[in-house]
Amino acid sequence: MQIDFIRSLSDVPAAAWNQLWPSDYPFVRHEFLLALEQSGCTSARTGWQPFHCLMKSADRLLGALPLYIKTHSYGEYVFDWSWANAYHQSGYDYYPKLLNAIPFTPATGPRLALAPDLPPAERERVKAGMFDAALEVVKQQSLSGLHCLFPDHPSSHPRLMQRLDCQYHWFNQGYTDFADFLQSFTSRKRKNVTKERARVSEQGSVVQMVEGTEMTADDWHRFYQLYRNTYRKRSGHDGYLNELFFQQLGSAMPQQIVMAQAWRNSQWCAAALYLKDSTTLYGRYWGADGEYDALHFECCYYQGVEYAIAQGLQRFDPGTQGEHKIARGFTPVLTQSFHYLEEPAFASAIQRFLSEEKKQVRMYCMDARQQLPFKADHPLIAADCLLESGSHIETN
Repeated sequence: MQIDFIRSLSDVPAAAWNQLWPSDYPFVRHEFLLALEQSGCTSARTGWQPFHCLMKSADRLLGALPLYIKTHSYGEYVFDWSWANAYHQSGYDYYPKLLNAIPFTPATGPRLALAPDLPPAERERVKAGMFDAALEVVKQQSLSGLHCLFPDHPSSHPRLMQRLDCQYHWFNQGYTDFADFLQSFTSRKRKNVTKERARVSEQGSVVQMVEGTEMTADDWHRFYQLYRNTYRKRSGHDGYLNELFFQQLGSAMPQQIVMAQAWRNSQWCAAALYLKDSTTLYGRYWGADGEYDALHFECCYYQGVEYAIAQGLQRFDPGTQGEHKIARGFTPVLTQSFHYLEEPAFASAIQRFLSEEKKQVRMYCMDARQQLPFKADHPLIAADCLLESGSHIETN
């Protein structure tokens, strides 16, 4: 077997890369990652240098590990700024570091790929070989460490330390429509959502879900303007992604895209972009040309729930952060990341920190679940349902 590291996904045929992955999760697809590269969103200049790990046997691709050499921590959503500051204060360099993640995408999913016909023992050897090779790169290139963000699988590598966080996801428990979903709420909470949705139409807004296959280049141009406008107002910059990325994404993956478009006075005023696979809807990007009462909630949450129910999807991941999602029926669940730090003293300190932090995160997640709007007898998905590629139901 042979290990290679490549600086562009264009070095791998799309079919060879895509056939490794166990599902149709959109963010590891060759088309998605290559669009980030070719649009210039992931490059050495932006601090996201692709450095993907490939395991081969002769000409056959056995495994892949999406990797990036990072010179900052923006666009990751697992916050390690305090670690970087501690390194700096101690005279060490925290950057560059090696990242196994999907750029700008805090959505739990696969982070390594294996040929589907490998026997179990061979799968473990390939998996361990790729992580060992990544750790060797950390040492050889004087990187501070290796970080795996939002994987849907546990780490079996003894040198990787687990970190937990909490997100808010919607789960489909056999609902027939949005009204049926609201019947799981207490009366007061149900009325709050109904009133919030009514405010959108009362203000003259109409929202429709448009499939990616129906969108044109002009639609993507308008969406990018809305996206950029919102980023400029909130952050003072144009956002991590550019119009070329959105245009290429829309052309390459239209079947895995849907968009909530909001119109007012015959003008397209706001939009929320979703990606999807056969089980899950992922809320990703929002943009608007102004401030509209409750329109963000309608486009980014309620339209997504309605769509997931209509399409028979099992889960809706609306993006990271936002405790306001709890009152709207999004259940707190645990997410994970894994970390290796080359400097032993810092690795030991971080291990102690993570051990204590995990207790606090689990406690927060359990406390946050008490704020859900559901009736007392409503069953809940387990808090750890995303940690090992599966879920089960628990009751209150």
